[in-house]
Amino acid sequence: MIPDSPMTDAFLSGLDHAKTGALIRRLRLEQKLTQAELAQKLHISHKTVSKWERGVSHS
Repeated sequence: MIPDSPMTDAFLSGLDHAKTGALIRRLRLEQKLTQAELAQKLHISHKTVSKWERGVSHS
């Protein structure tokens, strides 16, 4: 969990979620992982990985 602070808010507001999602997807594919496999390694749902990759959610 990222702590709340003005610096954190400034950092998060500067993120380009589409670019971040593309990076996550590229790195996942380089490792030859499916979304489900990555999700399992991170202990999250595959739907969360999908949302990240599509730039829908950053949480």
